[in-house]
Amino acid sequence: MTTTAPEKKATRPGVAVAARLFGGGSATVFALLVLVFVAILFLNPSFFEPPSLMAFAKKAAPLVVLAVGQYLVIVCGELDLSVGSLVGAQVVIAAAVIDGQESRTVPVLLLMLAFGVLVGLVNGLVVTVLKVHSLIATLGMMLVLYGAIRLWTGGAPTGALSEGFRQVGREGIDMPVLRQLPWALLVAAAVVVVAVVFMRKPFGRTLVAAGDNEKAAAFAGVRVWWVRTIAFVLSSVLATLAGVLIGGYAGVTAQVGEGLEFTAITAVVLGGVVLGGGRGTVLAAMAGALTVEALFTLFNQLSLPSTIRPTVQGLIIVAAVAWAARERRRPFLPQS
Repeated sequence: MTTTAPEKKATRPGVAVAARLFGGGSATVFALLVLVFVAILFLNPSFFEPPSLMAFAKKAAPLVVLAVGQYLVIVCGELDLSVGSLVGAQVVIAAAVIDGQESRTVPVLLLMLAFGVLVGLVNGLVVTVLKVHSLIATLGMMLVLYGAIRLWTGGAPTGALSEGFRQVGREGIDMPVLRQLPWALLVAAAVVVVAVVFMRKPFGRTLVAAGDNEKAAAFAGVRVWWVRTIAFVLSSVLATLAGVLIGGYAGVTAQVGEGLEFTAITAVVLGGVVLGGGRGTVLAAMAGALTVEALFTLFNQLSLPSTIRPTVQGLIIVAAVAWAARERRRPFLPQS
């Protein structure tokens, strides 16, 4: 007597699509992004005129860049809470050193890059070599940067950014219909494309492997400490780039960069990237950043107080932690 494997139960196409969109994961954030845009369209149809869309893209670009950096850290099983303070420190230091002089722009940009690499390297080595949990290590770095800048400036930033420095964040290419294609949008798009290609390479796959199962990755020959350190360095470099865009767009204030670390984490987890690592895509993290920025725009359209933002971010993070725990308990079944 022979037995046959049970046949798969047929699923209607509509049900399958709904399950993908509202069952969690990366597809959900794209559905949510569309819903938020529809709500904004209903409240303010002029938002979808090309100049308004380009203004939205310019404002969202720094968060997209930050989200990509945070994604690289989260997907390998860690967290980086220092990026917001790093953005603030980079902008304040740049303004003080440049002090409005164009000749100092390029040297300061190189100094910012070096400082970003240094911060990322310290974060990575403290986590991987000293075995300090990334939540504690990067929280410490966040407080060090925050306190050092406040001590240096007395809470009132000095100096000014040069026009050359601010051009990438607030200018663009003049065009007939769009009026202006922002440089910030082009920078963010380039970062996403490079990150997508990067994650398809062997090093990107080792990042995911390190987050999915650290011991198995180590047995397979992956130098987990090295790939995680590189992830922290890349996160800090992208935070530096985000600082350049934010400085160009918003200028220098005492609050620059404040809370951006939690906004970036919110964007990444909203994109279905599992906290704890091992699952998630760059495109989903990008969509999460756009969705968060669109939600804030919707709140403005509804005249809701700005104090609602931390509440929404907190709810998203708590929901993401619950979802991650659920995913970790579920056995992973490769799809055919």
